[in-house]
Amino acid sequence: MRTLGGEQVEEAVAGAVALLRTATDRDWRATRAGRLDWDCRYTAEHVASDLIAYAGQLAGRATEAYVPFEITLDEGTGNEDVLQVIETTGALLAAAVRTTPREVRAFHPYPFRGADREGFAAMGITEVLLHTHDIAEGLGLTYEPPAERCADLLARLFPHVRPDADPWRTLLWATGRGDLPGRAPVTEWRWRNNLVIPAERLTLQGLTPAAATDLAAGGDGGFAWIDGGPYQGTRDAAGMLVKAYETGVHRPVWGVFVLVRREDGRAVGGIGFHGVPDEKGRVEIGYDLAEAARGNGYATEGLRALTEWALGREAVTSVRATTEPENTASQAVIARAGFVRITGDGAEDGDGGEGGGQFVYELRR
Repeated sequence: MRTLGGEQVEEAVAGAVALLRTATDRDWRATRAGRLDWDCRYTAEHVASDLIAYAGQLAGRATEAYVPFEITLDEGTGNEDVLQVIETTGALLAAAVRTTPREVRAFHPYPFRGADREGFAAMGITEVLLHTHDIAEGLGLTYEPPAERCADLLARLFPHVRPDADPWRTLLWATGRGDLPGRAPVTEWRWRNNLVIPAERLTLQGLTPAAATDLAAGGDGGFAWIDGGPYQGTRDAAGMLVKAYETGVHRPVWGVFVLVRREDGRAVGGIGFHGVPDEKGRVEIGYDLAEAARGNGYATEGLRALTEWALGREAVTSVRATTEPENTASQAVIARAGFVRITGDGAEDGDGGEGGGQFVYELRR
């Protein structure tokens, strides 16, 4: 799959610096940066501050807050010098991304208080692209980054935004910097790093549209799978996530999660919701495991963790799981997770109708 890593950070910085270097003789302090309230010089310094802050989060393995430091430029630093600082801090972020293990998550406040190395790379690249746009707009320069990179950033950090034929214009719109036909102006936005839910031996790692696209196409989605993984059900679920993203109805927290073993970082299966909670607060969960991972209680652990998380949401009153009558192994998993059968084989029909020949289980708040 296309990744967002150190090389992509360096490419974004190089492109930005090359353009801005053509205007270092201008008065950046006297020029407003696009739609921002900042001037071009402050905006350039802000880019450097973001890049070094993200590098510090990864390098320091910060988990509770930002590492308490900031960058200060020497008095008399010129525009060309600021660009050198951006190059340097970009190189530091690229190095931190390259040397940080995949499973490490460092503190970032939005929206789930953490991001992995790809998340920090994506945020750093987006900061560079957007603020280069702001400065270029103020200075009257033409700037447009590669469409493929913009599409990658949208699929990684803006999973709630329906993609468009022009990824750059969509990214500008999603961050309050432009208009898109048929869409309301954006006046407030935040990063959307993926949700990770901890369990005892596993972590449930939210699947981004970028990773889902790769999984659905036969790739690994950026995960290190155990032998035989992923199971076809995970690929099918990833494909449904991609369709929801492309039509603008994907809601990240009600999507698909990959079950990753803590001990070795190996992905063993997938679990996720069939959609958002309905009008009665009911949500349904499905799951599968690679064959080599079965018999170890991973499915039960994952189901318990995701169910507990769901029942902790105000919008959810109950969680359901459905299985075929002959699938006794899945029935055992569901029962161990505390669910009660509400339809099928003499069970009393629960609110919501028949199970269509299947067994329907439920766990209420």
